[in-house]
Amino acid sequence: MWYAIVAEDIPNSLDKRLSARPEHLARLHALQNAGRLLLAGPFPAIDSTDPGLAGYSGSLIVAEFSNLEEAKQWANNDPFIINGVYNQVSVKPFRKTLP
Repeated sequence: MWYAIVAEDIPNSLDKRLSARPEHLARLHALQNAGRLLLAGPFPAIDSTDPGLAGYSGSLIVAEFSNLEEAKQWANNDPFIINGVYNQVSVKPFRKTLP
């Protein structure tokens, strides 16, 4: 089943985010290579695809896991959690309808 992982960054997270990004992306690429990643990306802190120093306010990941507990465990082991980028993370079952 698909699960939506919605994360909220701490204030002024850009430096921590950039530092932990290679490890974070490696985990996402592993999901993608396994055919289990529907989409992933950050929420720019301002209305721009390149927010520059304004940074990001959080992230959205939609990926496939066996169950909710596995999805939560995966989310809780993310480098952005471990390195203090994310302030709060929510994991919910997701039913893809369109497209």
